[in-house]
Amino acid sequence: MDFILQFSEKNKTDIRSLSLDELTELITSLNYPKYRADQIFRWLHNGVQSFDEMTNIPKILKSALSDCTFIAPVTVYKKYISDLDGTVKFVYRLYDDNFIETVVMKYKHGYSICVSSQVGCKMGCEFCQSTKSGFVRNLLPGEILGQILESQQNLEIRISNIVMMGIGEPLDNFDNTIKFLKLVNDPRGINIGYRHISVSTCGLADNIIRLADYNLPVTLSISLHAVSDDKRNCIMPINLRYNIQKLLSACRYYQSVTGRRISFEYSLIDGVNDSDADAKKLFDLLSGIMYHINLIPVNKIENGIYSPPDMKKVRRFNDRLTAMGASCTVRRTLGSDISASCGQLRSKTERKRGI
Repeated sequence: MDFILQFSEKNKTDIRSLSLDELTELITSLNYPKYRADQIFRWLHNGVQSFDEMTNIPKILKSALSDCTFIAPVTVYKKYISDLDGTVKFVYRLYDDNFIETVVMKYKHGYSICVSSQVGCKMGCEFCQSTKSGFVRNLLPGEILGQILESQQNLEIRISNIVMMGIGEPLDNFDNTIKFLKLVNDPRGINIGYRHISVSTCGLADNIIRLADYNLPVTLSISLHAVSDDKRNCIMPINLRYNIQKLLSACRYYQSVTGRRISFEYSLIDGVNDSDADAKKLFDLLSGIMYHINLIPVNKIENGIYSPPDMKKVRRFNDRLTAMGASCTVRRTLGSDISASCGQLRSKTERKRGI
């Protein structure tokens, strides 16, 4: 049973990372009936952190499971609540004493959660605090799911929308991201529909094509941030591997397979990518793609070299795009008083602990 060693801590499986089929295989290999797998799956997706909480499972089975599996914990280390808009940011501690961040935002339509997919990030984007703190490891599918379960329990709410835009690059953790998407969509679990999930990427074109071939009706969100290779090379090193044309070619393939509108994130950087000419080039680049553009004044990070333009310039950029017929909005900033942007609190936490 190869999956037993797929996710390991001391050669133990993170049991929450298993699909129901995999869990059933495990349970039957221990000579227990299949219905026990269904019971355990429901407990895991109800957010239990230990086997002892599974009150209708025999002690001898729980003991057998603890010998070969563990429930990878996602526990609250710090919790911050914005006085401005009620946004909540969690710093979560993982089983190996690493930290990630998760943000819960309230909208008219319900609660959205921004989850992390890695501890740190390899991508090196100049405007992002997450990558400045370095890459440690990929998150397990159960750890991505655990952020949602623990946030729901802590806040006593029901999450309705997921954005994979926290710490890390989801498509760099491709297999675990796909596994997470299937787990969170499972009707026997928390059953969040694919159409309520956004998967962000800085532009891993090959994995955009792989994602398209799964044909999951999620929203693909592309961090674009520049309209020429020269500028994007400086802002986002991934462009040296997958330039804008390769990226947009992958996007067109994704759309041809899925029929889904693509979201393009564009962080406005003062004096770098916020001119009228940039707006025109952005509109021309996306010709033939069904899209929506989210304009985001770049977040000022510690020791960062980029600053956001003033709101007058942001509105002008938006107005230029809208006048040309682009689908475009300026994203509302939430949780600015609690460092709600990715990576800031993880970085501070690690410095305080001497990591």
